[in-house]
Amino acid sequence: MDPPHITEFASQRYFEKLRQLSESREHPQDAPTHPHDGYAVAQSSTFILPIGQSRLSDQQTTTPDHQKPEKRRGNFSFRTILPTRTSAEHDTRSTSIESTRRNSLPFDQLFSNLPNELKIQIIASLPLSDILSMRLASRSWFAMITFNESAITRYHLEHHVPAYATRLYPAPEPSSTKLHYLCGIWHRLHVASKLSFLISERVTKEIFLRTTEAQRNEFAPQYERMRRRLVPLLFSIFHFFETYRTLHLEYIKEHGHGLRLEPYTINPIEAKVMSMYDDKTLLRVHQVFPLVVSSFCRRLRPPSYVGRFERSLRGYLRDKPEDEVYVTSLCVGGLRQVERFWEVKGYNIRRAAVDTWYLSVTNQTVENVPKPRRGFMGLSRKKSNMSVGEGGRTADIPSNNRERRGSDNSRRGSDVSISSWRDFVFGTSLSEGMPMGPLSREQLQMLLPDLPDLHSIWLPTAEALILDRGIVGRPQDIKRNGTALLDLIREDGAAEEDEWLYGRAAPESVRPPLEAIEEDPIE
Repeated sequence: MDPPHITEFASQRYFEKLRQLSESREHPQDAPTHPHDGYAVAQSSTFILPIGQSRLSDQQTTTPDHQKPEKRRGNFSFRTILPTRTSAEHDTRSTSIESTRRNSLPFDQLFSNLPNELKIQIIASLPLSDILSMRLASRSWFAMITFNESAITRYHLEHHVPAYATRLYPAPEPSSTKLHYLCGIWHRLHVASKLSFLISERVTKEIFLRTTEAQRNEFAPQYERMRRRLVPLLFSIFHFFETYRTLHLEYIKEHGHGLRLEPYTINPIEAKVMSMYDDKTLLRVHQVFPLVVSSFCRRLRPPSYVGRFERSLRGYLRDKPEDEVYVTSLCVGGLRQVERFWEVKGYNIRRAAVDTWYLSVTNQTVENVPKPRRGFMGLSRKKSNMSVGEGGRTADIPSNNRERRGSDNSRRGSDVSISSWRDFVFGTSLSEGMPMGPLSREQLQMLLPDLPDLHSIWLPTAEALILDRGIVGRPQDIKRNGTALLDLIREDGAAEEDEWLYGRAAPESVRPPLEAIEEDPIE
């Protein structure tokens, strides 16, 4: 049977052949084959209009060797003039894939081809820890971030720094705004967030007595409100101790003596620091300050539930520190030192760390506590600091001769020193150090004899200023102890407090989540 031809389209013979094709597909065994025909129709073939019909392959055409095919006039095909939709899409897709493979470049080259303004805008939107890490990637990255640190800092101040932080630490001139200022803000925020978490954990467990998992899950909304409200208040307390230490040293240098030789009713240094706070901040911090100090003192005391006999069995042999230790930790070390002590686990280890730090500050001899020997019943092999060299000789291995892997010494030769890599940090604005860093020995000798008593820090001066400003009418109106705790976990007033603390148009990034306290990118 001859296949349908384009010249017979829509004729009676055309539809008869079409019917025969459909019957041959339905009954392939009954359909006779004609070996003399030039074409053989495949059983799985489908009818397609001639415009989109492809030529039959050599496998589908069976021409006997002893018989020559008939010469037929070639059919006119539109493929040579107008390609089909499928072929056009395929050609376009293959061309685009080939051009993409040919023009694909690494990400660093694509990023380096961008304009400088777009680069800085992309980098500024990253977290601060990632920006500091990118400075160490290469010299070109270090130079790009260092030359544009003012723009990066201004972007973070507008989008990620809360309003209460910029109120206490106003930003310098736009031209002199550096990464050191931004890192200092985030360092203080990290310390405040961490301490708010630690204090909230202690209050939830020991004061509200939420110990089981079910009780803690039920108390979770109140816990979260307490933690978020403590962050700006602890940030203000950090500012108080930092500014107090700076002004105290300036006062001693200016007058030649401290406050112990000066009669006063209100501490002039504390009054100067508290004049920087508005009425609402001063009142809220004053209500929470006893909770912060009592929580820190409680952390350095042995557990109160054990008796003398059980204390000796558990090894709680050291008593609580003296008040001078608490005062020195707060006024000299600040809240960062309080956080370090708080995070030490184990009462004996924590008390040893407190004593070691206090003796180092007061320039006293530190007792060398022998380290316990490892192994079963104290029997172990001592590790040697010697290495066997060539010929069986031993040589000391100094621990301070470690070189940076991948540094210029190993890549370019020994003529380049490691100090060039250290300049990535210490040759920039970050070399000024962290906020409330360690003092020199001369400054400690001036400051330690003039420290106030523990019970006279903040409380008398703040209460006098609150009454003098007329923030409250009577001292009884100031919330204390349990009333202050209930005010921290109350549900109403959260929107007004957020507007006062963080600003009206502040995004969610300025409100520190719980995950923000896990790492401090500044240290």
